Amino acid sequence: MRSTKRFLTTHTGSLPRPDDLIRMMYAKEEGVPVEPDALAARVKTAVAEVVQKQLAAGIDLVNDGEMSKPSYATYIKDRLNGFGGTGNSFVYQDLAAFPQLAARVFNDPGRSRRKTPACNAPISVRDADAAIVDVENLAEALADRPEPCGFLSAASPGVVSLFFRNDHYPSQEAYLEAIAEAMSQEYETVASAGFDLQIDCPDLGMGRHIQYADLSLAEFRKRAAQHVEALNYALRNVPAERLRMHLCWGNYEGPHHCDVPLADIFDIVVKAKPAAISLEAANPRHAHEWEMFERVKLPDGKVLIPGVIESKSNFIEHPELIAQRIGRYASLVGRENVIAGSDCGFGTWVGQAAVDPDVVWAKLAAMAEGARIASAKFWK
Repeated sequence: MRSTKRFLTTHTGSLPRPDDLIRMMYAKEEGVPVEPDALAARVKTAVAEVVQKQLAAGIDLVNDGEMSKPSYATYIKDRLNGFGGTGNSFVYQDLAAFPQLAARVFNDPGRSRRKTPACNAPISVRDADAAIVDVENLAEALADRPEPCGFLSAASPGVVSLFFRNDHYPSQEAYLEAIAEAMSQEYETVASAGFDLQIDCPDLGMGRHIQYADLSLAEFRKRAAQHVEALNYALRNVPAERLRMHLCWGNYEGPHHCDVPLADIFDIVVKAKPAAISLEAANPRHAHEWEMFERVKLPDGKVLIPGVIESKSNFIEHPELIAQRIGRYASLVGRENVIAGSDCGFGTWVGQAAVDPDVVWAKLAAMAEGARIASAKFWK
């Protein structure tokens, strides 16, 4: 994940899915019978297609676009036992005062179909082969690449606890430990296959105004620290340099005025094991937070993946702006400690369409061009 010659490019994980795959996954989520072999075959070809699109756009560190998953977090209900309770409901603190906007957000075709059954039984691994298939699909799609450049993403224990209510375990700590133990199988499968592993951790940002909105900041920080502790336990057998984590405040077009500031949680975030930290840095609520690094030192061994393109807007960022954003971080934390990324995913839920799919690839290409411009300035 480090380069001594230029700025590398990557993205957060989810990418637009083909229309026919969306229809198949909608049917599966709604309980309509779907031929498993047909779905598996289409996921495989979709991975090959999305990898080629990333490479064509100039992305260096690519993934499977999360083609096999209904979302970055809710997919675990299909891979783990223990989730069969009633569905969870969510209150987004920032949307509470804007009911019309809230209705629009929650009626998104993908978000409205998500299934979040509560944990109502002991958690264990149900489908260990699913992660293996993800690895195999990405490996085949990258078979012609001369050097490793792939990553796969997985839900953190904390974000699983956010989306799936605990109706079984006696405490949040016990719940997190059970999730961490079960998810470690998937984490180790990805890492042992030679791919980098991205852990998605919106719970450390978004969790403040959803799961823990009623807590004080001090109380939330204690909860966040528990989530990091559970994550580190789950990653105990994975080297830090093979790990990246994504910090997020929610990939939806809302006011976000209740987002916890990065400065209030960064000291907890850097205690997580992953060497690389992906974070929102382009959208109007978090684009200013690069200034934090004027007074806060990035710990040795850590890498930043700031979002230099926004994930909810159809504006295509100008490459010069992207280069400026990369340069700000490089000037503060060191050029070799910066990778250009996106704020969040472009297909967080199956069918999410905040950004037109064709625009997504244009935005990624603009990011690659911006990285080239910044590289010319910082590596003369």
